[in-house]
Amino acid sequence: MCAHRPLTAPDFLLSRAHGSVRTQGSLETFTDPWAAIEALRSGRVPMVVGALPFDRSAPAALTVPDRIIREDGPLEPHAYYRQGPGSVLHASIVGVDPEPEEHLRRVEAAVSTIRASKLEKVVLARAVDIAFDPPVDPLLVAARLIDNSYNRDGFIADLTAAGRPGDMIVGSSPEVLVKRQGSTVTAYPLAGSAPRQADEDADLMVGKRLAKSAKDLDEHRYVVEHLREKLTPFCAHLAIPEYPEVTRTNEMWHLATPIVGTLKDPAVNALELAVHVHPTPAICGTPTDAAEALIETAETDRGFYSGAVGWCDDSGDGEYMVAIRCAEVSGDGRTARAWAGGGIVADSDPAEELEETTAKLRTILRSLGL
Repeated sequence: MCAHRPLTAPDFLLSRAHGSVRTQGSLETFTDPWAAIEALRSGRVPMVVGALPFDRSAPAALTVPDRIIREDGPLEPHAYYRQGPGSVLHASIVGVDPEPEEHLRRVEAAVSTIRASKLEKVVLARAVDIAFDPPVDPLLVAARLIDNSYNRDGFIADLTAAGRPGDMIVGSSPEVLVKRQGSTVTAYPLAGSAPRQADEDADLMVGKRLAKSAKDLDEHRYVVEHLREKLTPFCAHLAIPEYPEVTRTNEMWHLATPIVGTLKDPAVNALELAVHVHPTPAICGTPTDAAEALIETAETDRGFYSGAVGWCDDSGDGEYMVAIRCAEVSGDGRTARAWAGGGIVADSDPAEELEETTAKLRTILRSLGL
């Protein structure tokens, strides 16, 4: 499948408008993020890249790369994946988990649980199973996602270290879990969403309605308060705007809050911060343990969907994106599973929640020609 890949083809990449990292090879792997954090702190390894799973007790897929390339802007996909022999992609949908009607029932049940318990929010996700013939190179999916992304966002991480040989998570996430640059810590949580519209005037109205939606503002507030609680112990100063801004991807409008802090202790690295703040209510719910328990009961194992993908170097700098708008591609390139979720609160409407997951799935499905 990848016999004629360019020699520069990475095993890990994180493309962002402000700068990118791509790496090749593996000198060492970690399934325990705390072991990786210690290796970085001691200066024993120069960088760790990879993915954290949604389930905090499951093995991570973290790698010490052999070769590291940093760039100032977003990654430019290789011509091999645009017009060359690596640009061929034939995908078909072969299954959904759960069926749309079952997702509606799950949302209805979650709303009832929220109204009758201490659970305030839970994120319920659904998956689409995809087949490829011929087998796909995950880097082609990443190239399509970067080219289609509103902000040139894209990521890919090898999941071999977690006991899944050759499997890759590929996505285009607009949500920054946490970033550390020097003593500055930033986060850009998204929660509260609405599908974009084809008509420009109607689309702008959707964005304006989202900014005033009590249900979506509540959903967003849970995430911001979680990050306030988790980041405050690490920060001498933490600036959080009172109201979220409205941001957009090609498929969705989102409520977003730019959070900026100053670290107290320069020894705290980006991976450590990511482990402390994950999972946020944006992809899990609140209270966290109650939401996790409901998700575990209701859903199939999420794997690395709604985990985090990113990098951290031995200076402590790094960046972690929330693993949304993504798919896990099998090692043989023949199958993939794409996920999308939505936050459920007491006022959620099941039909609107189903529509939201459908709109979010378009990010990955459109890049697969589906």
